[in-house]
Amino acid sequence: MAHLHVFSKKVAKALQKAVPCKRIGVAVIGLEVPHTHIHLVPMNSADDLNFTRPKLTVAKEVMEETQKKIKSYL
Repeated sequence: MAHLHVFSKKVAKALQKAVPCKRIGVAVIGLEVPHTHIHLVPMNSADDLNFTRPKLTVAKEVMEETQKKIKSYL
């Protein structure tokens, strides 16, 4: 599990450079599936890590551009 956190920290730093936010929230969740998910969430307030809120709908083109930005910082 430690190697996942090392990798997550690297991705979180790239994510914070690519997406304007105050911090990156980390949530490790594996309740409904037989494996672990590490969620990296750009945050400006604690409420941004509330998984009961409706999911954002983001255009495919915006997601692809964000992906490119994150990759460029890795």
